[in-house]
Amino acid sequence: MDVLLNHIRNCTICEKHLPLGPRPVLSAHPNSKIVIVGQAPGTKVHASGIPWNDASGKQLRNWMQVSDVDFYDETKFSIIPMGFCYPGKGKSGDLPPRPECAPQWHSLLFDQLPNIELVLLIGMYSQNYYLQDQAKKTLTETVKNYKEYLPKFLPLPHPSPRNRFWLTKNPWFEKEVVPELRKEVKRLVL
Repeated sequence: MDVLLNHIRNCTICEKHLPLGPRPVLSAHPNSKIVIVGQAPGTKVHASGIPWNDASGKQLRNWMQVSDVDFYDETKFSIIPMGFCYPGKGKSGDLPPRPECAPQWHSLLFDQLPNIELVLLIGMYSQNYYLQDQAKKTLTETVKNYKEYLPKFLPLPHPSPRNRFWLTKNPWFEKEVVPELRKEVKRLVL
């Protein structure tokens, strides 16, 4: 695993497309039971090199009811985004994750994670990639039908502060899905 992580952290496949240059941010350990597959690091995470070290990460840890210590324990959680580097700014937020990362590295990583029991699919990029034709037409429909994907996958919206409107419009998420998420996290790693 250490050799693979070193290769990934030195990856420059899409360097010419990265406005801040390559800085792959991820964590993984063969003992982890949960994988968090998000989108791509933002500028704060790019600067710190610590995954989910921003407002989105704080919200995600709140949803999961885990401490920072537990969240960053690689033996509990592997953090493997769809894109490992900050992709740049778009019209209404960050650009989508670079398309090179997941096909290049995900299967190699998952091959070295024999204890994974749950994959949290955060946002539509990870949901479309992993659920493929099983994903619904919208993120809302996919998340609402989360039971169809358990026990292997649990689709979630992105915990970004930008999604406050979505959370307000979909109160069922915090009433139904968040308790299921907390139950699974507690069962597997706490």
